Amino acid sequence: MGNAVSGRRTLLSGTAALAAVTLIALGAAPALADETEPDLGVGGLAPVTGIAPGDGFGLPVSVLNKGTDTVPKVYLTYSFSPGVESAETYSNCVYFRVNSYDERPERNRAVCTVDQPLKPGVLYGTEKPLGLKAGASALYDNAGYGVSVDEPAPDDGGESDHVPGTGAPLKLVERGEATETDRAAHAQPSVRTDVTADSTADFALTGAELKGKAGDKVTAQVKFANKGPAWVQGELDTSVTTVDVRIPAGTSVVKANGFCSKVTATHYTCGTSQSWVHPADGETYPFVLRIDKAVGRTTGKVSFSGQARPFDRNAANDTAEIVVETGEASSTGGTASTGGSGNGGSDSDGGTAATGGTTSGSSGSTTGGDPATTGSATTSAGGSTTGGTTPQTDGSLAATGSDSTLPLAGLAGASVLAGGGLFHAMRRRTAARNG
Repeated sequence: MGNAVSGRRTLLSGTAALAAVTLIALGAAPALADETEPDLGVGGLAPVTGIAPGDGFGLPVSVLNKGTDTVPKVYLTYSFSPGVESAETYSNCVYFRVNSYDERPERNRAVCTVDQPLKPGVLYGTEKPLGLKAGASALYDNAGYGVSVDEPAPDDGGESDHVPGTGAPLKLVERGEATETDRAAHAQPSVRTDVTADSTADFALTGAELKGKAGDKVTAQVKFANKGPAWVQGELDTSVTTVDVRIPAGTSVVKANGFCSKVTATHYTCGTSQSWVHPADGETYPFVLRIDKAVGRTTGKVSFSGQARPFDRNAANDTAEIVVETGEASSTGGTASTGGSGNGGSDSDGGTAATGGTTSGSSGSTTGGDPATTGSATTSAGGSTTGGTTPQTDGSLAATGSDSTLPLAGLAGASVLAGGGLFHAMRRRTAARNG
């Protein structure tokens, strides 16, 4: 019996010990949960103005560890829009382009591994501002930087190859103990500012000159082009410009381009596939017209409307004409054609809708396509449709472009803060077409 009691006491003692360990473990769990996460903030940036293409400028960096523990290593990332370039690179940074996606243009980006500790409550800065410059296409651009303890994940839009920098390594040096004012000035882990260059972009229109007889269908290829030298970024999810098309008398529209909305039977407004346009890019708007009767030489007008264009200082190419030579009107008056049924342009003259302008990528244009756009996630600037299929304009940039009267200046910084999503179907069509 004594042995039995002794054995029971041994079991109870073991159970008590296990319970004690469990209680210790449970007591330790809240302590782990209470560990503070790293809290890093960066200083603000003043807008950059008064520069010309080719001019260099610096991006000052200020970092504060607002936590209570030393951070052993950080990743400093800085990025800039297509009109801005690196003036110098650093050996502990990699440089690449982020492609356009979700209505955001492409961006240039650098990720720097700064393998040094940052003490809590101490301000740090780079030895000198990050070296950037305004590129040949600079106009309404932006640049910014951020800091994190975690290595940045690949961007959803896709990235170009990472190219290591060649200069001295980027380092952070102590600037002194932070004050409460400093803490308030370093509230966010990233920041961005506008970079505005003194440059121009020449928006130009081209009409068409056609010939036919009553009953014929003819196709007018109306074109909008940015002749540069600057790229232009407008308000997110809004056409970068709006083109008014007035149809010549004696003709009627059989098929309009998918980026164009009907105002009246003889008046259409056309938008753009993206809220930006690179130099040498633009849109093409095919209009399939039926010559209803012979009225001689008849003319329609093409012009810009909507958004202000303070950057466009050449008014000579801001209008164009659609001219149709229909033949001399008969003394008894022309009769309306009975041959054209308005069947969506299936005839050989005009059965094909827009082939579209191309949208370029960063550091060079890509066919079928953020500017960054580019790459695998770009949208064809004209949107290609075949047969009788026409892209829908409801809810698209093309449809909303004519409603905007906001100036484009100063909007580049806001362009990357929100995603669009209005042209996913168009992108799928573009991807399918490009194979």
